[in-house]
Amino acid sequence: MDTELLKTFIEVQRTRHFGQAAENLYLTQSAVSFRIRQLEQYLGVNLFSRHRNNIQLTAAGERLLPHAEAMLAALQRAKQDVATSAEQAQPFSMAATANIWDAFLLQGFVRSQHLFPTLCWRADSLGREQIVRQLQERNLDLAILFDPPKVDDMQVEKLGTINLLPLSSHNTASIDNWQQDYIYINWGSSFSVQHNRLFPESSAAKHRTGSARIALEMMQYTGGSAYLPNAMVQQYLNEQRLHLVAGAPIISKDVYAAFLPNAANLKHISAINIQLSQLLKN
Repeated sequence: MDTELLKTFIEVQRTRHFGQAAENLYLTQSAVSFRIRQLEQYLGVNLFSRHRNNIQLTAAGERLLPHAEAMLAALQRAKQDVATSAEQAQPFSMAATANIWDAFLLQGFVRSQHLFPTLCWRADSLGREQIVRQLQERNLDLAILFDPPKVDDMQVEKLGTINLLPLSSHNTASIDNWQQDYIYINWGSSFSVQHNRLFPESSAAKHRTGSARIALEMMQYTGGSAYLPNAMVQQYLNEQRLHLVAGAPIISKDVYAAFLPNAANLKHISAINIQLSQLLKN
C-alpha cells in the first residue's frame, strides 16, 4: 500500500476538511479526494461520511486510524534506524502533548541533546492517546505527560511539578472580574477537575484552546486572561505585559515520564528523566 494514502487519510481525519488537508499537504483538493477514494477502494469500505461539509470518520475509519498511525510510525522508525546504522548512532524518540513542550520540555530536550550528542533524536507533539499507543507499540522510547497512563506493562515516574499562574493582560484584573475575557486552556483531566471546583462558572468560557501558545498570543493581540506556566511567561511578567490576577490561586500540575520497563534505551531514559526532574526544580 502507498503510505501517502495513509498520510492523506490521517490529515483529513485531523482537519475534518478536504481543503485544509490539501493545503497542509501541499496538494490540490482533487488530489486529496482521489487519494481517499483510492484507499477506500483498496480496503473496500467507506472511511468518511460527508454531510454538508460535516466530515466524520465511519466505524471503519475509526478502526483504521490506530493501524495507520502505527504503520507510519513504524516506517519512520525503520527509516531512522537504517539511515543512522552506518554511523552507529542510536535512535531515541520522545513525545509529549503540545502544552508540555510549551511549558518546559523544549528547554529540557535541548539539554538532553547536549547530554547525549551521539543519539539520533526524534521529538513529536502528539495527543495523549496517540502517545500511549505508540509507547505500547514500541514506536516511542519516552513520553512526558500530565495525566499518566494506567497501563500494567508501563512504568511511570513523577518528574516534578509545574505551577500554572492566573494571568491577565490587564493590570487591574482581580478574581472578581478576570474571567470576563477568559481563555480556558486544556491542561489535562486533573486540571479540569480542580479548575471546575475553583471556578464552576468557567464552564461557559467564551474561548477554549488546547494550546498554551495560542492562548498567550491571543492575550497579547486581543487581551484576555488564562492559566499559563511560569517558565513560559516570566519575560512577559518582567516586562509587565502580563499581570498576576489578584486573589486567584496558583494551580499546580504534576509531570510524569512514561516508558516501558524493558526498553532498549533504558539507560538513556533514566538519565534524561533525572535532568528533566532537575529542570522542574529550578
